Amino acid sequence: MIPSALIIFGIISFSLVSVMVGLLGARRKIGFGWSFLISAITTPLIGLIVTLLFDKLPDGERKWGCLGILLAIIVIAVLTIFLLGLISTAVAAS
Repeated sequence: MIPSALIIFGIISFSLVSVMVGLLGARRKIGFGWSFLISAITTPLIGLIVTLLFDKLPDGERKWGCLGILLAIIVIAVLTIFLLGLISTAVAAS
C-alpha cells in the first residue's frame, strides 16, 4: 500500500506543475485557463507540449481570463477536501 504522505506529495506536485504550465500559457495565445485545464486533465507534460504549440502573445502581454481564476479556485477547493478526507481517514485508522 502506498503511504498517504506520498499520495499527498504527488497530488501537490502534480498541481504545482500544472499551475506552472498554466503560467507559461498565460504568455501565449492559449491563455492560463486552457493550459492549466489541459495539464490538470491529462498530465503536465502533455499540457506543456500543447502550450508550446501556441504562439507567444505580442509585447509580453498576458492572457488570464476568468477561466483561469475559476479553475484555480475549484482545484484548490477539491484538493483541500481530498486532503482533509485523507487526513481524517488516517487519524481514524490510528
